[in-house]
Amino acid sequence: MTRVYMDANATTPLLPEVMEAMRPYWIERFGNASSIHLDGQQAHSAVDRARATLAEFFNCHDAEVVFNSGGTEGDNTAIFGLLRPGDHFVTTSIEHSAILAAAERMAAFGVETTFVAPTASGLIDPAAIERALRPETRLISVMLANNETGVLQPVEEIGKIAKAAGAFFHIDAVQGAGKVPLDVRHFGCHLCSISAHKMHGPKGVGALFVRRGTPLEPLLVGGSHERRRRAGTENVPGIVGLAKAAELAMHSLEDGTLVSLAALRDRLEAGILELSGTGVNGAAPQSAPEGWRDNSPGHAQRSPGKEASSDHAPRRGAANSFVHQNLGFPGPDFRTGETTNPNRSFNEESTNPVPRVANTTNIWFDHLEGEALVIALDLKGVAVSGGSACHSGATEPSHVLLAMGLDKTRARSSLRFSLLKTATEADVDYVLKVVPEAVAHLRAISPVAAGTLG
Repeated sequence: MTRVYMDANATTPLLPEVMEAMRPYWIERFGNASSIHLDGQQAHSAVDRARATLAEFFNCHDAEVVFNSGGTEGDNTAIFGLLRPGDHFVTTSIEHSAILAAAERMAAFGVETTFVAPTASGLIDPAAIERALRPETRLISVMLANNETGVLQPVEEIGKIAKAAGAFFHIDAVQGAGKVPLDVRHFGCHLCSISAHKMHGPKGVGALFVRRGTPLEPLLVGGSHERRRRAGTENVPGIVGLAKAAELAMHSLEDGTLVSLAALRDRLEAGILELSGTGVNGAAPQSAPEGWRDNSPGHAQRSPGKEASSDHAPRRGAANSFVHQNLGFPGPDFRTGETTNPNRSFNEESTNPVPRVANTTNIWFDHLEGEALVIALDLKGVAVSGGSACHSGATEPSHVLLAMGLDKTRARSSLRFSLLKTATEADVDYVLKVVPEAVAHLRAISPVAAGTLG
């Protein structure tokens, strides 16, 4: 059976060049990078070379690169390593669970969090971040690219706001790394997390940019590894693989790979949208489809000591330590089809689509359950996702889509298609063949379509 993998935002396969770069460090050059003998020196040199490559990838100094186990550790380190009791933390309601769960844990230590809601198109308004700031705000964390919709956030503008406020700024760049250029100087951030396996590197390894002078407490303590910022014997094969993946990703940003990938994504998206009852989540809607809820600004979802009524409020523990506010701004005017243009000012209106990474589209299919469509497509040889792989098996709909204003029915009917950089025209052809078949079959037996759901 033909198999087409379109779940690259969950993970990607090793490229052959990455595997070859890693191989010697499992076998011939297996030394501990902390040892002073020749075997250790060989491993240490490999880590140093990898660090130089990652410094080029981030556009930072070698000493500002900290190797770790991946995006979750990087995100957790940024939050647990900077926030203290009495601090205020600003993030968004569409972040990865590594951010949201860490914020929940910090509530027990007296750190209050404000979650800024996106527009209906999935964008975060920098002005909404600014409105959320307080004198005690210590950290702002916003993802570069959303893992479910692919929407790119205006991190440079948010970096300027953080600088003016004297707050630290962390970017979760796990889904953006390798898909758009990373430039931490340009972004104005203090910390930036990436993970190798999202860009054709190995699982279990990543890196955190830590700007010089950032008073970050280590998450792991023990040895003096990584300049005492992350204890534990270095995963030399993984670090070498991460560096090779980063090197190849930098090349792909320049050789037209991503332009071709975006064209494939657009052709896939256009073909699927020929089906009735479909639409894109994370693009500028041109009309008001059923299933959208008002997401207008200023509606507090929770204030201290008062329970939130929002369906998309993150789960939390300490009742008086969280604030969940919808501090977004009005999204598209569904009556006129006009929306804010992220490439200009958030106060100017345009019908231009929001910016997304080249490989991702998130599409809703009315009158069916997304989970059933994932299974049906898998049986036909196509791997896609209903959302974040970190929530596989969850019964609740995507918190990202709910935060964007979708109701639960439409959120549950949405699928993410995320293409590998190695995707081909034949892959898209095959998916465009089987998706209509699967959708037609499921709609024919759907109690929602038949009006028999209760």
